[in-house]
Amino acid sequence: MPRKTYTTIQGDMWDLIAYKVYGKEAYISKLLEANEDLKDMAIFPAGVTIICPEPDLETSSILPPWRR
Repeated sequence: MPRKTYTTIQGDMWDLIAYKVYGKEAYISKLLEANEDLKDMAIFPAGVTIICPEPDLETSSILPPWRR
């Protein structure tokens, strides 16, 4: 399966990228782990390619059965 990536636009930040890709800012740590070389960048210029690993499936009792 091809690796999923995101190409930044001017002004993107880690939390915004996580929200755009995963729908939650909580996945910032996943993005940082996969993009160690970019971890010191706070605000991105346009055109930076970010590697977006697959998120872990949430296994919570508040999730509906089809999401567990």
